[in-house]
Amino acid sequence: MAKTTRLVLALVCASLASYAAGQQLTGTLKKIKETGSIAIGYRESSIPFSYLDDRQQPVGYAMDLCMKVVGAVKAELKMPGLKVQLQPVTSSNRIPLMQNGTIDLECGSTTNSVERQKQVSFGPTYFVINVTAAVKKSSGINSLADLNGKTISTTSGTTSVPLIKKYEKTRSIEVKEIYGKDHAESFLLVADDRAAAFVMDDILLAGQIANSRNPSDYRIIPESLRQEPYSMMLRKDDPQFKALVDGTIGRVMQSGEIGRIYAKWFTSPIPPRGINLNFPMTPAIRDAFAHPNDKGV
Repeated sequence: MAKTTRLVLALVCASLASYAAGQQLTGTLKKIKETGSIAIGYRESSIPFSYLDDRQQPVGYAMDLCMKVVGAVKAELKMPGLKVQLQPVTSSNRIPLMQNGTIDLECGSTTNSVERQKQVSFGPTYFVINVTAAVKKSSGINSLADLNGKTISTTSGTTSVPLIKKYEKTRSIEVKEIYGKDHAESFLLVADDRAAAFVMDDILLAGQIANSRNPSDYRIIPESLRQEPYSMMLRKDDPQFKALVDGTIGRVMQSGEIGRIYAKWFTSPIPPRGINLNFPMTPAIRDAFAHPNDKGV
């Protein structure tokens, strides 16, 4: 068993043992016990991680994993009737809403970065992406350098914003940036020819393209600005709840259950239109599942 896996399991066992011993709950678990509810932050258009289906209900890969954590909370606190409150969040407000207690667990497409770790904590990496750009095939744009002099879109509050600014400085190119409030709006700017490219994580770009009116009109540039890990987000300095999250997701990964959940959302038809993203596991994703960790980029 990998060292990181042993550490995760040891942490959760120690935490759960404290419950059995009657040790006082702290942080998020105390809040959940006292209020009788857990607040889950979800995204409205982060396909296929967390988004609204045709019934306007949040679904997705990240939502499935977060519901594993909810199940673990119900079992360990002996609260089968625990209420689950669903709160929409955006790239811009997800961290403030976590910090002020509005949400207890964020289930979306959030990059675990060293900078963000100063404000919040993260569970084990559950996906690894490459930040790149989607363009129309008719645009003639074949590389990131071809964006010079163009207008690009990206989503407010994402890591793509500083990455494209850094690329501008290091590669001596100049672009005009316009921002969407969410990924659907950012993609629409390209669809409506108000932007030449949408700079974002490759899998999110694939999701937007697959659900567009004419998927064959678009392509994703093969270059990468940076590889990044996705994780569920939780409050900082909350060891009891983090141990439960780490242990729950670590077991899902080590048991092989993660493979079935992954296949459901990335290599099978997904709601609402039954489109298959055809995004098989990359070596980086397989490694993250084999060695659960919360390392930021």
